[in-house]
Amino acid sequence: MDLADVVRRHGPAYLAQYGARMPAAHRQALEAIVRCHTAACGGSLYVCDACGEPHFAYHRCGHRACGQCGFAQAEEWRTRQGERLLPVPYFLITCTIPEGLRAFFRQHQSLCYGMLMQESAAALQDVARQPRYLGGELGLLGVLHTWTRQLVYHPHVHYLVPGVGLGEDGTLSFPQNPDYLLPVQRVSARLRARLRQRLRTKAPELSRQVPGAVWRQPWVLHCQPAGRGPEALSYLSRYIYKTAISSARLLSQDDRTVTFGYRESGTGQERTCTLSGEEFLRRFLQHVLPKGFHRVRHFGWLSPAAKAHFQQVAALLDAPAPLPRPAAPRPVELLCPHCQKPLRRLGSFGRAPPP
Repeated sequence: MDLADVVRRHGPAYLAQYGARMPAAHRQALEAIVRCHTAACGGSLYVCDACGEPHFAYHRCGHRACGQCGFAQAEEWRTRQGERLLPVPYFLITCTIPEGLRAFFRQHQSLCYGMLMQESAAALQDVARQPRYLGGELGLLGVLHTWTRQLVYHPHVHYLVPGVGLGEDGTLSFPQNPDYLLPVQRVSARLRARLRQRLRTKAPELSRQVPGAVWRQPWVLHCQPAGRGPEALSYLSRYIYKTAISSARLLSQDDRTVTFGYRESGTGQERTCTLSGEEFLRRFLQHVLPKGFHRVRHFGWLSPAAKAHFQQVAALLDAPAPLPRPAAPRPVELLCPHCQKPLRRLGSFGRAPPP
């Protein structure tokens, strides 16, 4: 069973209930998932020169909400980012919005997601530049993440941060304690103040819909050491081109319900969750990002516009130059299911040929 099976079975009931109110991005995601690896996506035609048998392989949909697509891109992304790792301790910082603000975020995703990433990065920079803490600018790699293991809506941003600051005079500064980068309470308060002001400035009418208690309560922000980076980078890569749930977690379904597995936070125990088909799709679709939104962003001297600053930091750290990439591996040969000889590709087609 995969996600497409769930959409085919429960999608019609979901569309009947919510179709008139569905964002276009949600409908497009459902359509792409059921089209993936089917004739609707077209495919490539192969022939076996040994036995003469023709074979047709369907194409992927390429939609970022589809669980069957994105693995190769995630591996390529991890390889590229791994080449930019520096010889310093890394930290994993997670910025989370309070529960009272989540309904507002869910209703205004295009507005709020960008603000959350921009203002959380700015809050980290504001505190890091203070001489009493780091006294320099940070390099930030941020990834927006919106789900829990039970598909509950929970928007937050993960940042992978090298433990080094670049001062205005071109010198580097380092945290005094290798397990401590910044005071999370100060960053949390700064994020809350910046986001409130940004919302008031950019959308004053909408800002009045936010409960006042949200701006008076502490916001959760977590910072932990991440070693030299590869482990945290591997963790982040799971969310770059992955959807909210993989087919491996889908356990069973019937005409009314869908059951999936998850690992409980804290205890690590394996649990199961059973939802109605409509509720499962509702939870899944609320994590489909607005069209054109980039969930991965770089800030500070890691941003694309600051290549000279990154090279300056790397040079001062005497970081080794990236090794030349090995030649791309040859594509795996497809074998004929009848005689196990290699297949030869004849061409691609917009849709499958008739039987």
